[in-house]
Amino acid sequence: MLESLYEAVLERTLTRDGFTVERQKAISFEFEGDRYENAFRADLIVNGRLIIEVKARETNAPIYATQLLTYLRLAQLPLGLVINFGMPKLMDGVKRVVNDLPPEQSPQLRVNQPPIAPVHTWSCITPRC
Repeated sequence: MLESLYEAVLERTLTRDGFTVERQKAISFEFEGDRYENAFRADLIVNGRLIIEVKARETNAPIYATQLLTYLRLAQLPLGLVINFGMPKLMDGVKRVVNDLPPEQSPQLRVNQPPIAPVHTWSCITPRC
C-alpha cells in the first residue's frame, strides 16, 4: 500500500482511540531572524507532542530517523516515531527518535547510538552457590 493509505488508517485508528491527531500539518520555523513558512509537513502529530513519520519501504534507511530528528528540532517537539509498514515484521520498521535527550538520562534512545547492554547482578543466598 501507499504511505498515504497507511497514514490515513493510522490517523483514524489513533483518533478512535481518543488521541488528537493532525495529519500533514505544515510546520514553519525561524532561523537567524528569518521565518520559513510551511517548511515541511509532518505526516502525523499526536497530541501536539509526537511526530509520526510513515514509510512503506522494503528497507530501513538511517536517513528516515535523521529526517525525523530534524523535524523534531524545527518543530521543538520531544519525541517521534518512524513507522515503516513495508518491512516484513512491523516491529523491525519502528524507530523511536528523541529530541535533545541528555545522554545520562537514556543514551540508548538517542539517534545513531548503539543500545547499552543491560547489567545483571547476581546474588546467592544458599550454600550451593
